[in-house]
Amino acid sequence: MNSIRLDKRDLILAKGAAVMTRRGYHGTGVQEIVQAAGIPKGSFYHYFASKEDFALQALSFIYQPRLARYSEALSNPALSPRARILAYYGELLLHFRQQQRLEYHCFIGSLSFEMSELLPAIGEQVEAILQQSALILQRCLEQAQVAGELPVDEDCSNLASFIANAWQGVLTRLKVGSQTQPIENFVQRLEHLLKA
Repeated sequence: MNSIRLDKRDLILAKGAAVMTRRGYHGTGVQEIVQAAGIPKGSFYHYFASKEDFALQALSFIYQPRLARYSEALSNPALSPRARILAYYGELLLHFRQQQRLEYHCFIGSLSFEMSELLPAIGEQVEAILQQSALILQRCLEQAQVAGELPVDEDCSNLASFIANAWQGVLTRLKVGSQTQPIENFVQRLEHLLKA
């Protein structure tokens, strides 16, 4: 019974987050979330205290697995630290190039632009996720520095923050555009940034 309960919660999170990503926080009501999940409205309130609670749980639901994959990719012992970073973003570029119709919607970006100031709890969770991501990258950059792939005087914390912020900018460009050029530019510049 517990796994059924978790499965239904996950279904609501997955379907509802997809709607909220496309329509925005304000443009999505509980009714749209339950319709997307194919559940009665009462089921929503069994799992979530409010729409804000739903958004907070959806952030964790979507980004904790993504952070785990990012950490795994940037810890791959088969590649050098520099190669891990370039391979990760190179694979993302390949993924977007293979899409017939480039359409990208970033849940964390949508929520942060729309709700960070209005609902501080959402802003804090968005910031915590972005900080986790930058820290994963910083650790890999520090390994690259130890391996001689980056200058010894490189500020890895600052570099990780710069790369993470640049990537968020790329995701914003993808949301409003329909070309992979922003990712291609990012990957090309990243290769130059990570030269020893």
